[in-house]
Amino acid sequence: MPTTIRGEIQGAGLRIGIVAARFNEVVTDRLLQGALKALAEVGVREEDIEVVRVPGAFEVPFAADLLAGRGRFDAIVCLGAIVRGETQHHEFIARAVFSALQQIQLTRHIPVALGILTTDNLEQALQRSRDDTGNKGYEAARVAIECAQLHRQLG
Repeated sequence: MPTTIRGEIQGAGLRIGIVAARFNEVVTDRLLQGALKALAEVGVREEDIEVVRVPGAFEVPFAADLLAGRGRFDAIVCLGAIVRGETQHHEFIARAVFSALQQIQLTRHIPVALGILTTDNLEQALQRSRDDTGNKGYEAARVAIECAQLHRQLG
């Protein structure tokens, strides 16, 4: 029978970088609170978390790459909200951001957890950033921890 390696959800001793966009701040602040709550629940100490705020989702990969390049973090959590407008602008932003974050993860060999919402309207974004375990910032932080643990096991 093959061996199965599964990441663990425990954060003690891990260092986590968080990049959060300010645009759509009513949503991104809630995503950030969800991420911080998840990290605290699994034992990541406040002093092992660094939060960087950037103007919008498009700037998230720039800051994520800077954090990843420092070599101090076990994972990066990226938070933002791209809400559909009257043009196709949101599609171009989302594609660019998601592609850049994937590239950072693969070239820097560090987990990059995606907590960037892409919604049709603000109401959907608020629903995905509510104060419970369905908060996508909370979920992204849990993914970051699990992938950081997996990286330690396999790396």
